[in-house]
Amino acid sequence: MTSRLTMAIPLTEKRSWTQLLEQCAIGCASVAVVTFLAYRLHVPLATVGFIYLLVVMLTTLAYGLWQATLVSLVAVSCLNYFFIPPILSFTVSDERDWVALVSFQVCALLVSRLSSREQSLARDANYQRLEMKKLYELSHGILLFDLHRPAGAQLVQLIHRIFQAEDVAIFDADLALLDHEGTWSAEEREIAKSTYLTDSNGEDRETRTIQRVIRIGTNTIGALAIRGGIDSLIANSIASLSANAFARHRSYEKEARAESAQQAEHLRVAVLDALAHAFKTPLTAIRAASCGLLEMGTLDEAESELAALIDEESVNLNQLCTRLLQTAKLETSSVTLHTEPVIVSKLVKDVVSDLSGTLKGHPIELSIEEQGSPLQGDRELLKMILTQYLDNAAKYSAPDSSIDIIVRESKSELLLSVRNQGSLIQMQDRERVFERFYRSPEAKRHAPGTGLGLSIAKKAAEAHHGHVWVVSAADEGTTFFLSMPKTQAGGY
Repeated sequence: MTSRLTMAIPLTEKRSWTQLLEQCAIGCASVAVVTFLAYRLHVPLATVGFIYLLVVMLTTLAYGLWQATLVSLVAVSCLNYFFIPPILSFTVSDERDWVALVSFQVCALLVSRLSSREQSLARDANYQRLEMKKLYELSHGILLFDLHRPAGAQLVQLIHRIFQAEDVAIFDADLALLDHEGTWSAEEREIAKSTYLTDSNGEDRETRTIQRVIRIGTNTIGALAIRGGIDSLIANSIASLSANAFARHRSYEKEARAESAQQAEHLRVAVLDALAHAFKTPLTAIRAASCGLLEMGTLDEAESELAALIDEESVNLNQLCTRLLQTAKLETSSVTLHTEPVIVSKLVKDVVSDLSGTLKGHPIELSIEEQGSPLQGDRELLKMILTQYLDNAAKYSAPDSSIDIIVRESKSELLLSVRNQGSLIQMQDRERVFERFYRSPEAKRHAPGTGLGLSIAKKAAEAHHGHVWVVSAADEGTTFFLSMPKTQAGGY
């Protein structure tokens, strides 16, 4: 601890040789005054010895161990010359006087040593208290940071002020920004960036500069450099507090982004809902007009084909608007399920019958194992999931290939799968195909689409506390799965 204290003391406060000589002279002069008075007043030897010992102790307290050691040697010499027979001689005639002199010197050195040690411990304790106070002030200041401003600029100002450092520089790797405070040149400020790039701490006693890497966990996020005699352990603490400041800012930024994304999502859902409803009315009118033209039978062949095209595309647009409305409904914060007993085998057969035109040319292989008890769920949402699975299977199957529908039920769970042979889904796309508006490259090449259907199916499954996934392999084809519990709580 003493060595660290020496480093922390500025050069202007270190004792010069002149000061040391002056302090030794004051101690020796005190011994001389005591000697003169005691000699003139014929003070007994034992009393003089205790007075000398007191002078040595005061010298230790005032100046230090080495000064007190010199004063003790002078005191022993005076004690021998002026008070131990023969007087005014350094000769010692009695062996007991030798014992007294040696004992005095040993006691003086021991007392000086103990006193110096206590002083050193007191200085260490005071130093630690002051540094802990500064670290507390730094941590408190970090809590008051403006989270809308970068942490680095605020940190360098705070560290420079609290620790009275000559120069402070902090490199924020996330922003690639170097902040500094003090008189460092542009080249010297780069020390912080170099510390980050080398990912190693450093210390230069000659320039009294210390560098520390700033880490959050095991991730290096920046570095700091301080010039001004900062203690090594204190520098470590400053680096840790700096890491906490950066982590706090990052958490705030993530929360702000999440809140912004949530607000944008609410706005997007509202816009989708409004647009879908707005499109429904003119689409209904367009389809009514096209159907009326076709029913009149007064159109020639070319006009009939155009009217039929209008009717077909208005149906497609109407289905798209329906999906947009379903998306808006399923992505609201609360979805109420209209649960009812659903016989799965009947539901599957109804969907296959409704999609007979879409599934034309693809033989349907059914394998249904029911436990007898109906499934509790929202019939329309379940029908929508199966419809989407079968529609996808028909779009991306090889011509004339079969589509397998397998339903397995236990007392507590339903597992439904739809398998087709055709284009495969790559591993990296098997999670993303359930994202809104995402279409894999293979899907874009094989058939048109909006990328909404599977995302709606996923939301509908989650509303039933179930989940969906897909498996795709060259030898087995592509299989979409739905798994859900048979007993529902009625919401999500």
